[in-house]
Amino acid sequence: MNRVLPRQYAENNFADAVLVDGSILANAPFNQAIEALRNRPARREVDRRFVYIDPKPGLPSFRYRADRDEDEIADAKIPGWFATIFGATSNIPREQPINDSLEKIAGRTRRIQRLREVTDGLHSEVEKTIETLLGKTLFLSRPTPARLQKWRNIAQERGAKAAGYSYPAYGHLKMAEITDDITRTVLRATPGAAAGFENDVRDAIWRELQTRGLGRISDPTGLGASPDAIVFFRNHDLRFRIRRMRFLARRLAEQVENTSLTEDAPGANAMHDAIYDALALFIQRETTEFLGPDFKVAARNACVNPAAVIDLLARKTALNTADRQVDGLICEALQEMKASDRRVMLLGYLGYPLYDIATLPLLQGEGLDEFDPVKVDRISPDDATAIRSGGAEATLKGIEFNNFGAFFSRSYRENDYLWGRLHGAERFIDILLSALPDKAGIPDAKRTDFLKSAFHAILDQEEERLVNIRPLTRKLRAEIDAIT
Repeated sequence: MNRVLPRQYAENNFADAVLVDGSILANAPFNQAIEALRNRPARREVDRRFVYIDPKPGLPSFRYRADRDEDEIADAKIPGWFATIFGATSNIPREQPINDSLEKIAGRTRRIQRLREVTDGLHSEVEKTIETLLGKTLFLSRPTPARLQKWRNIAQERGAKAAGYSYPAYGHLKMAEITDDITRTVLRATPGAAAGFENDVRDAIWRELQTRGLGRISDPTGLGASPDAIVFFRNHDLRFRIRRMRFLARRLAEQVENTSLTEDAPGANAMHDAIYDALALFIQRETTEFLGPDFKVAARNACVNPAAVIDLLARKTALNTADRQVDGLICEALQEMKASDRRVMLLGYLGYPLYDIATLPLLQGEGLDEFDPVKVDRISPDDATAIRSGGAEATLKGIEFNNFGAFFSRSYRENDYLWGRLHGAERFIDILLSALPDKAGIPDAKRTDFLKSAFHAILDQEEERLVNIRPLTRKLRAEIDAIT
């Protein structure tokens, strides 16, 4: 008690303590988890998953009728002890549907898939455009860091002009995105800031950018970016660099690494490491630890002196220097690849500005840097049927008495605890296997071996402790051995 309720323990007064069921907060954190995606970018290759637990899908809980007339209410008896408990649970948030949250995730996934469809459709056109922009250079097959930097700048500037009158809209989106990024960086450096500080900072940053002539993105001809915009983007557009590296990672996975499962693809591992090293190089520049204590001082005065924040951020992140480092990493990896794979990766790296011009409007407001959809997996008795089918009704005991059954029986609690471990093990094995590439799948017999090993390990660990359900443990061993 001293650890859990120290104040009440010191005063020997537990009567005033208020205890709240943790499930009110913990059972449906989808919205918080979705928001966290924006702030949890992957530094390495990942498989994004939302995994949630639903112990009794489709089984409604007890509810009082809400449509009784006044005569029925007048004749109703005073509710007893059980009825009071059931009534008290009728509005607990754990009973709220999660369909809205799942639809939000599905919507995000659809937008990512649409983004991938657009980029896939642009491959041949972008490659032809880049080859045209660069001309028939004899050195395209022999990149060096210096050449790569030159080609990258040429592709970006000429690509902006080739985009025509669609570029200003794209440029203004980038400007708004960078403004938001600077604002979020300031907020990370000023924890505990007063309410309204975020809006004040953003307004101050935006006004400063307008003062610097960045209200107009395109050059006087209306084609391409103005010189001031080019300098600003090169100094501050961190998000573009991150998007480019994630795009390159997907290009490598789909057009090079998958091929290496069936045929030799030299340099694929080197390129993989180069891409994610470059990604980590950019992502670390978003952290307050990287920016240092002097940036925290400037951030606190961002509303008064936004120019100092903008200029200090440019010096601290040194994106042009980072670009040259990344050019070196990519170039070194390209040297190890065969000619056809080198061409795929090189044109993807140089041509990304054209992809970005086409796809950024699809993502505005999303803050998405990744090209991989978020997958949703459920852990439920209905989904874990290797040992026994029938779902919750065939395995769980606590679902009785409106989910209060386990409160009144030790054996019920032991039963549901054991089944929870077994169901969880099966689902996690299946989730892990589903992350494998299509060409690297395992036979069903191998999956069965994994499941049996996990199930028996759980029973070995729990058998001595779960003394009230030993007959069930023995029966489960027989059922597990019968799995085919």
